[in-house]
This record gives sequence, C-alpha cells and structure tokens, in this order.
Amino acid sequence: MIRECSLKDISDGRTYDLNDMVKADTGSCIGCHKCCTGMGTSIVLDPYDAWRLKRGLGKTFQELLDQDFIELNMVDGLILPNLKMNNEDKCSFLNQEGRCDIHPHRPGICRIFPLGRVYDGEGFKYFLQKGQCIKDNNTKVKVKKWIDTDSVEANQKFINSWHYFIREIGDKVCELKKSGRSESVNDIAMFILNSFYIADSSPLGQEETDNLSEQIYDIFINRIEKSKSIINEIFA
Repeated sequence: MIRECSLKDISDGRTYDLNDMVKADTGSCIGCHKCCTGMGTSIVLDPYDAWRLKRGLGKTFQELLDQDFIELNMVDGLILPNLKMNNEDKCSFLNQEGRCDIHPHRPGICRIFPLGRVYDGEGFKYFLQKGQCIKDNNTKVKVKKWIDTDSVEANQKFINSWHYFIREIGDKVCELKKSGRSESVNDIAMFILNSFYIADSSPLGQEETDNLSEQIYDIFINRIEKSKSIINEIFA
C-alpha cells in the first residue's frame, strides 16, 4: 500500500540501513497487542508473505480465505490479500492471550513494525514510525536483527522488485480505467492474483534446503520479469 506523505510528518526524520541501530525493540511486546488491533485492511501481503503463511500453516491460499484468516481488497488498482480483522477488530491470528499465533511466519509489515519503508525511486530504506507504537521504553537494536528475516539481502531485492512492479502495473491500470477498458483491468488484476498468490510457488521437485527462502525470492523475481511482458500484451 503506497502512502503519499512527508517523511518528517510520520517519522523521527531519519532513515536507516540494515546495519544501523534504531530505537525499535519493543521488548517482545509483553502486555501489549495494540498494533494487532484496528488495522483494517492495511496489512497487505506480498507474494512471499503469502507463501510463508501457506507453508507455515500447511494451508492453501483458498483455505486461508475460506477460514477468514485473510481477505481480498482493492489496493492501488489491484486485487491483493490482507490479514483479516475479526469481529472485535483484532487480527484473526491474535490468540486469547493477546499473542501472535503465527509469529514465526508473520508478514513483513508486522515483522518490521514500528519501522516502515521509504522508497527513493531505485531502492528503499527503513524509517521509525512516529506515534504508532504506544510503548515509550523501546531500546536500540540493529535493523537487520529486528526485521528477523532469512536471506535478508535477497528479501530486500525481492521487496524492491515487487514494489516497483506493482507501482508500474497500478499506473497501467489507471490508464486502462481512463480509457474505459474495464475488461483489461480485470484481466490484469486476476492475472496478478493467480500468478503470485493462488499458484503454488514452491520449487516443485526439489528437496527443501537451508536456502529455500532465497530460492523462492528468485522464483518470484523471475516471475515478475516474465509477467511484465504478459501484462504489456494485455495492455496493448
């Protein structure tokens, strides 16, 4: 989800790289789950988030939908999944003790909080979100350690590729809408959903190895490149 706003309005005014120290460590969030409540549709899943969730829970994408763990909504002109809030406006994965039931395979947005990402046209850096975490005694931690992600450099490469791919496709969708080509808009939206979320993205026929996450990143990046030409045909 793209936010158009001034960085100084929503942050401490600084940006951070992987090896920088940032005051983001929440001390395991003991006694607090405020950031898991009232998030609406804002916890949008990228393809790696969905793959990690499917693999961690042993469920298909359709089962996650059917069991009300996730839902589909329009995001920047496309149909993308997000974590679903329950009737109490809490994340569906928040248990009765107020703890995350999917912590080892939680989405990237949850993983980096209270950090966010700011893009500069070529890549991105992290920033500390202002006023989002209600705890006032956070301690310093290295960004790389805090985001708790395997193959973090490969993860950053994928996130960057996905962000600019979705942004490019979103611009194309806007042009199609203006020209009244709603059928093509639907074709693109369903192509993205099927190719990156519903489809089985595991490296079939290969044994799982320690660098499986890195393999998946490569699969998605290659799929992004192939999808660009396919979407250009739809757009033509």
